[in-house]
Amino acid sequence: MHYKVYLSGEIHTDWREAIITGCKEKDISFMSPITIHESSDDCGVRILGSETNKFWHDHKSAKVNAIRTRKGIEDADIVVVCFGEKYKQWNAAFDAGYAAALGKSLIILHQDQHQHALKEVDAAALAVTNTPEQIVQILSYILDGTLP
Repeated sequence: MHYKVYLSGEIHTDWREAIITGCKEKDISFMSPITIHESSDDCGVRILGSETNKFWHDHKSAKVNAIRTRKGIEDADIVVVCFGEKYKQWNAAFDAGYAAALGKSLIILHQDQHQHALKEVDAAALAVTNTPEQIVQILSYILDGTLP
């Protein structure tokens, strides 16, 4: 069985690479948002023209980025959303809600200190993890029954 997995969330650590590397022998294709922070923030004005008001600057980029994000989440069998330690990822929470509304299988990755803040997101998930390795183990299990 082949799975399509969308990797959403923070872009400041290598959690995506850890999951992809851990699953390299599995029949899984991965997709994610653009993870170059500056490109993600500025794509709207770089493509569609500059804005003097920061709201419209961000608005343009959010909409351009949403084209890829919506397609990735809609096509995914499983959506993994990582909440990092350093920043509040409101976009990640939105992606988790969108995936839940579409009935996608949702796996959340965050540290214990965020349990209370993410309780509604966690309640929508089929699994809540603390490490990329746990996600690799879940994907291995659902693909072929392999346990650690």
